[in-house]
Amino acid sequence: MLSPTDVFRTLDLSQQNVIMLVGGSDTGKSTYARALLALGVERGIVGGYVDADVALTNVAPPACTGLRIVESHADLDTLEAADEMRFVGATSAKHLVLQLVVATASLVQRAREQAELIVIDTSSVVSGVVGETLKYHKIELCRPDLVVGLQRGGELEPITGMLNRFFSVEVKTGPPHPSVHVPSPVERSERKRQALSQALSISSERWLVRPTVFAPTLPSGFDLVRLHHILVGIQDGDGNCLGLGYLEHDGEQLKVVTSFGEGMKGLRLGSLRVDPVTFRTDSVNLREIMFGIL
Repeated sequence: MLSPTDVFRTLDLSQQNVIMLVGGSDTGKSTYARALLALGVERGIVGGYVDADVALTNVAPPACTGLRIVESHADLDTLEAADEMRFVGATSAKHLVLQLVVATASLVQRAREQAELIVIDTSSVVSGVVGETLKYHKIELCRPDLVVGLQRGGELEPITGMLNRFFSVEVKTGPPHPSVHVPSPVERSERKRQALSQALSISSERWLVRPTVFAPTLPSGFDLVRLHHILVGIQDGDGNCLGLGYLEHDGEQLKVVTSFGEGMKGLRLGSLRVDPVTFRTDSVNLREIMFGIL
């Protein structure tokens, strides 16, 4: 087992270190990240945890990436209290590669301004064209000093081989973390649903929405009913996502249901339609929504 302690021994603690964790589902990336950050706390090192797993993040709600600055064990115990978030708009990295790469790189840049040890916890998409493209561009923009791959068998070999050919970053691989819990597909789906429910149902209020506040911009003559129950990111005007909301069309007006209306400057459209009763989601194609194909 490539332990976090072994990795920590290889770091030059006199300079900033950026570590990216790569692995499929349930390989223990989050557990590994916590262990690395805990070692940093014990040595008085300020850590930055960038959680880019949009399906089930520890820091941000689903469909977002999150940054948590870790200076104490108390910070580790409250990772969900994000210092900054970026809205991606989907809970699968397969659908919005560009948005996920940019959101991750943006938070890594913010972490570089505050932390000495930065740990990037990536999504579980590691195979095929999408997985390799996603990891290639994350490495390209985030520029980690070390990539730690957790794998069962040789599933990461295409990615690690690609990284060794195209980048000078050091790559270390090992088996999954031994304490990882492997949930069933039903359990995983329920965890995602509960996380979205918590993000959307706490003290939610309805705010009237103007058609001019969206990104991407709505086309001229757009029928607002097409946005009914679409997930949105509530933006603060400074590039930060305050939290989530969903749109509601009552036949005449368009409103956003959210707990973050006070600081709202704009809304980013997501690629999910939310059932406000069950908080289950369906993927949507924004291009089709814009052109009226439902």
